[in-house]
Amino acid sequence: MVNRVAAGVITLLIVSAVVFAATQVLPGNAAYAILGHNATPLRLHALELQLHLDRSAPEQYARWLGGLLTGNIGNSFSNGQPVWALVAPRLVNSAALVLVSAVIGSVIGVALGVVAALRKDRAFDHAVSVISLVVTALPEFVVGIALVIVFATVASQVLPAVSVLPPGTWAWQQPELLVLPVATLVIVIVPYIFRMMRAAMIEALESDYVEMARLKGLPVWRVLLVHALPNAIPPTVQVIGLNLLYLAGGIVVVEYLFDFPGIGQALVNAVSNRDIPVIQLIVVLLAAFYVFMNIVTDVVALLATPRRRIAR
Repeated sequence: MVNRVAAGVITLLIVSAVVFAATQVLPGNAAYAILGHNATPLRLHALELQLHLDRSAPEQYARWLGGLLTGNIGNSFSNGQPVWALVAPRLVNSAALVLVSAVIGSVIGVALGVVAALRKDRAFDHAVSVISLVVTALPEFVVGIALVIVFATVASQVLPAVSVLPPGTWAWQQPELLVLPVATLVIVIVPYIFRMMRAAMIEALESDYVEMARLKGLPVWRVLLVHALPNAIPPTVQVIGLNLLYLAGGIVVVEYLFDFPGIGQALVNAVSNRDIPVIQLIVVLLAAFYVFMNIVTDVVALLATPRRRIAR
């Protein structure tokens, strides 16, 4: 565990260096991005001194990393607001979107996988397997546009087509705005969880220990919940973790599609406006989420493995 945390910290340091270097090689500099095309050489030079752009790249990186660790990341180039104050509310909205999508998608995927395994090679199993295979070939924006056509524009108007939150409100205060973005992400991740849960459950149901439990005359529900399901959960946890990592990237497309005020939309806007401080912070936060979820997924999978809970 300690080794994994240490490796995660080293990974984040490497990512921060790569992100800083990538923004440094962009044409122009921060002073030019702030002042625009009409800036005079004198004003450019004065702002470069103010932003410490006259220093070497290692010195600038050390200063930026120190600000990142202390929470003093600087101001946005586009509007002059503190970067953290600009990103924090969007981070909370994105976290709510990812959490709700992950919980709903995991429950549906696990439930469908268990039922399909119990009805292996029957009509339900074949139908759900084919549908899941088709959905895996669809990118997020296709699923999102289809949901907008069906529920917000052409077929019906029961849900809002965009998820614009009024200033000062949070995503959970207007849950109807979360329906289509969450539905899009859930539809995208459920097939992967379903397929893994089905395969793991079938393997567990065909194992020797489940066969022995059946020969002992145990009730079907006890065989399923006590003997088969606990051994099918660990590999499914790994897939759920991978889908959470996928959601961290998938929200960029979904938030931009539904105009949802999260870090995905903020990243797209920052790239368009060449807002380097915002880009740097969001990319580092996403990298930190990746590292954290990898560690948590491994720990949960180990704890969920029945063999690991047996005293030796």
